[in-house]
Amino acid sequence: MLRFDLFQDVLGWAVAVARDGALIGLSHCPTRERAVEVLERHWPAAEPDPEATPLPEVRRQLDDYLAGRRRQFDVPLDFGGTPFQRLCWEALLRIPYGETRTYGEMAREIGRPAAVRAVGHANHDNPIGVIIPCHRVIGANGSLTGYAGGLDMKRMLLELEGMVPRRLPGV
Repeated sequence: MLRFDLFQDVLGWAVAVARDGALIGLSHCPTRERAVEVLERHWPAAEPDPEATPLPEVRRQLDDYLAGRRRQFDVPLDFGGTPFQRLCWEALLRIPYGETRTYGEMAREIGRPAAVRAVGHANHDNPIGVIIPCHRVIGANGSLTGYAGGLDMKRMLLELEGMVPRRLPGV
């Protein structure tokens, strides 16, 4: 049975979805309406239950991470996907806080050096944003390329982890 929580944090509106005590989805959206659309499109059978395991712990750990008090997450994950996607997402989980990798480096790490674009597609399809840190993957030239939550959110996460200089207000 799918359970979900819809809540707001500094990144926007979050949709967290759990099944059998594991987190299977986490998406951030700029508006509540958009978060509801994501929920209805990807998990239409999910029932609201913000206290379902591990959703309260997901909220707590996200709050700690976004406040700079946490560098790793330790909630149970069940991210499904194809074998190739799982390989990519497991590699993302190995990127330490405060470090980045390029898509090419990720492709080499999983033993598929020619699969740079496929790695990019797998990152795009990451069902558990922030916790599976696809925001830590950047372009070969250091650019902040694509991110499902938008480049502003990617920049915010990288700033939080100290990988890009913080922007001054009004700049």
